[in-house]
Amino acid sequence: MIFAVWIPLLMPLLAVPAARRLAESLPPRPAAWLLTGCAALLAGCTTAALGLLATAGALRLPPVAALEHLSLPLLGDDPAVSVPAAWVAVGLLAACACAVAYRTARHRGELRAARRGTAAHPVSGDLCVLPDAAPDAYALPGRPGRVVVTAGMLRALSPAEREALFAHERAHLAGRHHLFLLTVALAAACHPLLRSLRAPLAFALERWADESAASRVGDRRLTARAIGRAALAARPDAPAPYRPRTVLAATAGPVPRRVAALLTPAPEPHTPALRTGFRGRRLIAAALLTCVTFSAASALDAAADLHQTVEVAQGETSGH
Repeated sequence: MIFAVWIPLLMPLLAVPAARRLAESLPPRPAAWLLTGCAALLAGCTTAALGLLATAGALRLPPVAALEHLSLPLLGDDPAVSVPAAWVAVGLLAACACAVAYRTARHRGELRAARRGTAAHPVSGDLCVLPDAAPDAYALPGRPGRVVVTAGMLRALSPAEREALFAHERAHLAGRHHLFLLTVALAAACHPLLRSLRAPLAFALERWADESAASRVGDRRLTARAIGRAALAARPDAPAPYRPRTVLAATAGPVPRRVAALLTPAPEPHTPALRTGFRGRRLIAAALLTCVTFSAASALDAAADLHQTVEVAQGETSGH
């Protein structure tokens, strides 16, 4: 078990670059699901591997072995390796649990504070207008969700551009995009390499909302202009009051890439360039699937090996 259990801890070294590369070649919506699902699966395998390491070391402690009626010589693995590894795993699991609890509590606290702070301002339908002069807009999830916009942003855009901006923020609410970001943030608390999935995920979510807004208003150029003008008007050093750190705004991310994507017509199906890209995506997808499957299979194999070892050690003691 001591060898198989390390594979889920190391596999993100290969899986994360493959996921980022594959997401770049996918449409925004499947790219967001891919990155989020990959992060969740790899974090789950990492947590399982740490739990197995901790369990294997704990079983070598004489009080635990006596409680479970285990024969220590039959447990396998070198105790000089398994016991220290178990203590390290316990410390990492505790750190992961604390980080997950802290980030979950912070997320909920920020949303509650934002809803309390915006409750005193005028609301029209799902639109809440803040009297702040700094141009900003963001989607505030909850029941019901709110599109929060400042007076400064309303002054910076034309009526048609405002509707495109509101459609973008409503797409964030409808898709519950804050949960995608929260999932990856919690996964990153379990394995630090997963932090690099947040930036491509945020970009995919913004592109998803861009495309939804363009479809809703029926004008891609208008949507691109609204996103570009909103980004130029916004001041990153002075965000709107009450904005939680876990929500997305139309002015976030690499705006020039987003505007260029909205202004670029979609390629015709079955073109040579598209077919070549599809072949490349298949190769990267196969590599990513192999990494995730191998990680999960290794965790399962380590768990089965530990279970079998425990049964042998228990059988030996009961035979005596």
